[in-house]
Amino acid sequence: MKTRMIRAAVLRRAGGPLEIESLEMEGPRDDEVLVRIVASGICRTDIDMLDSWAAADGPVVLGHEGAGVVEETGGKVKGVRRGDHVVLSYQSCGRCRPCRSGRPTDCDRFFEANFGFQRLDGSNALHRSGVRGHFFGQSSFATHALATERNLVKVSRTLPLDRLAPLGCGLQTGAGTVMNSLAVPAGASLAVFGTGAVGLAAVMAARIAGADPIIGVDVVPMRLKLARELGAGHVIDNRRGRTAARIAAITGSGVDYVVETTGSPAMHRLAVDVLSPGGAVALMTGESGRELPGGRRTVGIIQGDAVPQRFIPELIRLHREGQFSFDRIEKFYDFGRINRAIADARKGRAVKPVLRMGEVRAV
Repeated sequence: MKTRMIRAAVLRRAGGPLEIESLEMEGPRDDEVLVRIVASGICRTDIDMLDSWAAADGPVVLGHEGAGVVEETGGKVKGVRRGDHVVLSYQSCGRCRPCRSGRPTDCDRFFEANFGFQRLDGSNALHRSGVRGHFFGQSSFATHALATERNLVKVSRTLPLDRLAPLGCGLQTGAGTVMNSLAVPAGASLAVFGTGAVGLAAVMAARIAGADPIIGVDVVPMRLKLARELGAGHVIDNRRGRTAARIAAITGSGVDYVVETTGSPAMHRLAVDVLSPGGAVALMTGESGRELPGGRRTVGIIQGDAVPQRFIPELIRLHREGQFSFDRIEKFYDFGRINRAIADARKGRAVKPVLRMGEVRAV
């Protein structure tokens, strides 16, 4: 099989930094697509993986919010061709019952496909360089990535790929939680705990859905300011305490829905405490939901229960209509400044860092 040289940000030490290196990558198999990455968002999951990774696991390439241009396709690929512009999202097996019934977030092999750092058959296109890729079926912290039609979304060539990159995970998850997983109705009250990229996407989706009131809770003033500008009628700085009392004062009791994006056990408990009877807490951990007293419940969320090929075009449509202004939260960095972009995300200086790998050019 022919190979090519690519540049990729390689994680070799727990916590980083990432080092941009030249790697040898196999060309696409029959069911794969080679994408030249133009841009990639940096997601909280990338940073969590960077922190939790152990040297014994071997060097890896992260990144799972890629967008780029198709350079080559395998013989069995029918949905895209050379020159098409695409957004990359999560991977699924395509064969299990949930996948065949249109529920790829419930894929029987979801964890393997997205966190296994290999193809589902156990192979690895970067093996010649002693590095593992295929993170979320892409590893987009690189100049090129291999994907499949299952995690590709074809988009118009008139749209800016660097702007679209974050739609593949964080923005899809936040918006999908409100629109798909919870199906928040007009007039329902909703609080968003953590107004980072996922939380702000949830705020914008809640405004589109007609939720009222919408309450943003965070500890970073810049993010709270954005939450108010993007649709939250109320914001609460959680550093000042009394968050439950303040939510009760706003709603008169509790809230119908909480989108809990922080992953903090304390915020998880608070989210349950502020629920009205019959209310639901959405947890970004993907854990199993459970029933609570008073008809309350928790719901584990994976990718906002979104089918990317349907949902990402819908988010693009809403953006073009001025209803889903995700461009307001993006901050761009050259690929070589990836470690600075991650540091800015950690310190709250960037809500959604986006790496630019190269220009859009003809292929």
